[in-house]
Amino acid sequence: MASNTRSLDHHAAASNDAHEKAAHEQSELLNRELSLIAFNRRVLELSQDHNIPLLERARFLCISCSNLDEFYEVRVAAVRQRMEHGVNAPGADGRTPEEALSAIRQSVEDLVEAQYQVFNQELLPALAKENILISTREQWSTKQKRWLYQHFQKEIMPVLSPLGLDPVHPFPRILNKSLNFAVDLDGTDAFGREPDMALVRAPRSLPRVIQIPASHAEADYQFVFLSDVIQAFVDELFPGMAVKGCYQFRVTRNSELFVDEEEVEDLARALEGELMERGFAEPVRLEIIRDCPADVELFLTSKFGLTRADVYRCDGPVNLNRLSSIYSLIQRRSLKYRKFQPAIPAGLNTNESIFSAIAKRDYVLHHPYDSFMPVVELLRQAAHDPNVLAIKQTLYRTGSDSVLVQLLIDAARSGKDVTVVVELRARFDEQANISLATRLQEAGVQVVYGIVGHKTHAKMLLVVRRERNGLRRYVHLGTGNYHQGTAKAYTDWCMLSANQVIAEDVHRVFQQLSGLGRVLKLEHLLHSPFTLHQAMIDKIQREIEFAKQGKPAKVHAKMNSLTEEKIIRALYQASQAGVEVRLVIRGICCLRPGVPGLSENIEVRSIMGRFLEHSRIYYFHNDGDAELYLSSADWMERNLFHRVESCAPVLRADNLKRVYRESIQLALEDNSQAWLLQGDGSYRRLQANDGSSSQAKLLESVAWESSSYA
Repeated sequence: MASNTRSLDHHAAASNDAHEKAAHEQSELLNRELSLIAFNRRVLELSQDHNIPLLERARFLCISCSNLDEFYEVRVAAVRQRMEHGVNAPGADGRTPEEALSAIRQSVEDLVEAQYQVFNQELLPALAKENILISTREQWSTKQKRWLYQHFQKEIMPVLSPLGLDPVHPFPRILNKSLNFAVDLDGTDAFGREPDMALVRAPRSLPRVIQIPASHAEADYQFVFLSDVIQAFVDELFPGMAVKGCYQFRVTRNSELFVDEEEVEDLARALEGELMERGFAEPVRLEIIRDCPADVELFLTSKFGLTRADVYRCDGPVNLNRLSSIYSLIQRRSLKYRKFQPAIPAGLNTNESIFSAIAKRDYVLHHPYDSFMPVVELLRQAAHDPNVLAIKQTLYRTGSDSVLVQLLIDAARSGKDVTVVVELRARFDEQANISLATRLQEAGVQVVYGIVGHKTHAKMLLVVRRERNGLRRYVHLGTGNYHQGTAKAYTDWCMLSANQVIAEDVHRVFQQLSGLGRVLKLEHLLHSPFTLHQAMIDKIQREIEFAKQGKPAKVHAKMNSLTEEKIIRALYQASQAGVEVRLVIRGICCLRPGVPGLSENIEVRSIMGRFLEHSRIYYFHNDGDAELYLSSADWMERNLFHRVESCAPVLRADNLKRVYRESIQLALEDNSQAWLLQGDGSYRRLQANDGSSSQAKLLESVAWESSSYA
C-alpha cells in the first residue's frame, strides 16, 4: 500500500471519527457492507490454513479477490449512487453514505494488503517448496528469457494493439476488469509525433498465466504471468522510442443493470441492450501496480473521474484471481482436496421407478454429500415417461451445458406440456439465461420471465403424471439452484415429495407466476413476497410466548445472510424474553449478538470450509412439536419483499431430525471451521486442539475415490 494514499484516508477518517464512532456504537445493527468485507476476510483466512491442501489455499485467495470485485461492482456502486444522488440519510447502522464509503475504504485497504501478503509471503514460498514456481522478470534465466521473447513475438505481440494517446487518439473506453498497461514514453514516432503516454490492453483471448515448458523450467512446474511478459517486452511495440515505464492497471465498474420493467415491451431485448453497456458503466475502483508514479496515477484517476480514495496499489500482479488458472494445470492430487463419490439414499438407488419410490415417502437430499443424480433422474424419467403430461420448473442459474435443460427440451419435443420460468435478471447470468430461454422456446417450451419487479428465485419442479387412480403430482423443492456444478461445491438441501397438499401449493405458485389473479392461499408452503416474512415474525413471536410461560423456546436457523430489520428486532425481543437463538450465517449479518440487555441469548457463527454453505434452514422448537423449513430465501429485504421465494416444511419426523442434525446441530458443535460473530462486528475463529469440523463429519458418510492421491 502506498503511504500517501493511506495517510490521506486516515486524515479523512479522523475528521469524522467522533461522529462516526458515536453513531456506530448507538446503532443496534451492523453495517451490511462491512459485514460482507468481514466475510471475505474469513475466506482469506482459509488461504492461510495449513490444514487445507496448498492449491486449495491458493484457490481461496482467488475467491477472496473475485468476491471483492463483485463487492465493488454491486455494493460499493450502490452506496456511491446514493451519495451522488443526494441521499445522505444514515443507514440502519447510523452511517451516512459518505461515512460508509470511508469505513469501506479503510477496511478494504487492510484486506487488499493482507491478500498480497498471503500471496508473497505465504503461498509463493509454500508453492516453491512443492517445486512449483511463479517467477517474476527478475527471476528468469537467460534461457527462459529467450524462450519467453520468442513466445511474445509469436503468440502475444500479434494480438496486441497499442494505442498512443494524442488528439486523434483520445483516451479509450476501458472495459470493466480488463488488464491494461499505461506506458510512459519518450521520443518521436515515425510521423513526428511525441506522445507522452500510450495504452496497451491485454486481450481476454490470451491466457493470464503462461507455463514454461519442461525443457526450460527450473522446477516441476514453472509459471509466469502474462502481465510480466508484456512489461518485459513492451518496448517491442514502440520501435525507436524509449519506454520510461510500464504500469499495470484495472478499473472496476458498476455492474447493476437498469431496466424499467414496467416500461419495456420485451424484457429480454431490453436486457440485451443493457448488457452491451455493462462493461463501460460508471467506474468505482482503480487498481494500479505498487510502483506506479504519482503523475500516472493522477492521469488515470482524472480520466476515470475517480479520486485517490478510489485507488488501490497492488504489491504484485494486479488481480490475483489470475492465479486460479494454475489449479487445473498442476496434476498433483496431494495438493488438492480428496475426491469422493456422493451417496444416493436407500430407496432411490434401485431400479424401481423414481415415481414409485417418491410415492411411498418424502426424501431429503443434502448436496454435495448426497448425489444430485436423483434430481436429474426425476426429470429424465418425466421427460420419457408416456404417462407424464406436464412439467413445470423454475430456472435461476443452471450452467451453460445443463443436462436438465436438454431434458426439458426432450420432454417438449415428445409432446409434453412444459413450462419453464426463466429468471433473466439473475445477476451476471443474464446473457446465459437469455440464450437459455431462446433455446427452450425454439423447442416448444412455454417460457415465462416471471413477475415485473420481482425476481423469481424459488427452486421448484412439478411433474404431473397420469396414474391408475387419476392424476398425481410430484415435486422437487430446494434451497439451491438447478446447477450440477454448484451441487458439487455448495451445501444445499432439497425435498422430493408426492404429498398432494404440497404439490397443490406448488401448482398454485406456478399458476401465479405464469398467469394473472389475486393472492392464492397456500396450505403448507410459505412464499415471498406474500406470507413468508410475516410467518417468520409470527413463529418467532410464538417462541417468545412459550419463553414467557417458562417453557423451552428455541429459534435456530441457517442461511447465507441476515439483514432484514424487522426480523432482527424480533430476534432481539426473543433474546430478551429468554428464547435460545442460534444462527449459522455464512455471509452478511447485520444483527449484533451477545450485547447485554439486547441480544445476550443470541449466538451467530459462520462455517467456512471446503464447501460453500448455501442452505436456508429455519427451525422453531414450538413447545416440543418442532417445525423445520427448507427455503430458497435468506432473511434479507430483497428475498422477503422483492423476490418470489418458496419455503417448504419438512413433514416427516426422520427427515426433520436429519436436516436439523446435519445442518444446524453439527454446525453448532463445530470448533474447527467456525467463526463466532462478536458484538462489534468482528469474528473470532474457534480452534480447539481436538477440533471438530461439521463438513469433515458429513464427508465420513461418502465413498472416497481410491486413486485420489495418485
